[in-house]
Amino acid sequence: MNNNEVFWNNFLDVLKTKISSVSFDTWFKDTKLIKQDISHLIIQVPMTFHKKFLNDTYYDLIDEIITNITGNSFDFEFVVENQTKEEEIEQDIDIVYKHINSNLNPKYTFANFVIGESNRFAQTAAVAVAEQPGKIYNPLFIHGKSGLGKTHLMHAIGNYVTETSKKKVLYVTSEEFISDFIGINKKQDNNFDIVDHFKEKYRNIDVLLIDDIQFLGGAEKTQHEFFHTFNTLYDSNKQIIISSDRSPDDLKLLEDRLRTRFRWGLTVDIYPPNFELRCKILKDKMIGHEVANLVKEEVIEYIATNCENDVRHLEGAITRLYAYAAIMSPKEINLDFAIEALKDYIGKSIYINNNITKIQKAVADYYKITIDDLKSKKRTYNISYPRQIAIYICRMTTEETTTKIGLEFGNRDHSTVLHSYDKINNELKDNAKLKATIEEIKNTIVN
Repeated sequence: MNNNEVFWNNFLDVLKTKISSVSFDTWFKDTKLIKQDISHLIIQVPMTFHKKFLNDTYYDLIDEIITNITGNSFDFEFVVENQTKEEEIEQDIDIVYKHINSNLNPKYTFANFVIGESNRFAQTAAVAVAEQPGKIYNPLFIHGKSGLGKTHLMHAIGNYVTETSKKKVLYVTSEEFISDFIGINKKQDNNFDIVDHFKEKYRNIDVLLIDDIQFLGGAEKTQHEFFHTFNTLYDSNKQIIISSDRSPDDLKLLEDRLRTRFRWGLTVDIYPPNFELRCKILKDKMIGHEVANLVKEEVIEYIATNCENDVRHLEGAITRLYAYAAIMSPKEINLDFAIEALKDYIGKSIYINNNITKIQKAVADYYKITIDDLKSKKRTYNISYPRQIAIYICRMTTEETTTKIGLEFGNRDHSTVLHSYDKINNELKDNAKLKATIEEIKNTIVN
């Protein structure tokens, strides 16, 4: 361990005693000291987002700890590990008493939100807002397809705020907001208290989380009321967090003035989890179950391979697997057991645009065989050679693991995948015809 690592580890050990574990994991866990001299430190951070937030929020604390450790005062700056990659995802982020019934679900926290590349930026933004509600990124607009974790993040923000402050927090769906608004319209003729109650509920709070805002589309009077609620909260520096299944620009049924306000703060999106994150989510969801230790790694990879749409599909697969295990009482939950348990479920979850499937079809069409032939146990040359070519192209043109590729080719193991790749790769060195064939197949896939 070099001097920079020793120095920075000492700093991090002290820092852990000053801030929450969530804040530490989000902002400091992946930092490192890469250079120091007599009066200057250069600290590497994962994202440009960290640079701004650490400068704005933690600069004084960092300075205090370092001064106490060393007895000296340092200037320091934050740099991003891979600036080019970061610039691709950088967004415009330079804009500017617990509620008696907050509607928060306590099981959704930052601690149990599984983080990967597809949701890291959204999670980081959510923690930033939770730590300083109403001060930065207001409103925070989170969008993505159903089942990717938007609601989890919203509840996590609310739970963090209520646990660390006395601020009033309210979580509602857009349907609940509509229902409340319709209720006051029906009763307000002779009862002004109903209107006051509505305003008290939605405007006298510190943090408003409203889920699935797209369902306000077409409800003109409700949109009008939400517009005024938004303005009241925003003008009072109260935090607003909104989720949707699409970006503000795509909410065509909402008024322009609402969509404009949604863009005032920070907009973040959540993408479907990749293979590695799906495996991580599955393992996290299985923790604590009585038969979890019976589940083999190949089962995790099988489910992750075939349930690509969202987290709910993964959870559904786990539920079915455990239910089947409760009936059959297996000694171990291996791949054969999982295939049998999930045979009526997996087929409904396969992602249609799977790149491996496209490659298999292109190769099968070129050699006038079927995809089932490629996945079969047949070892005749007219089948095995196209199979090896298809596996080679999968390895070269996708980011899928050897395990996943093997599963897609009839549950072959990763050593078979590597053998196929090496065979074709070596043959390409002296076989111009094979090279032309592979290029032709790849062009077919692209077109």
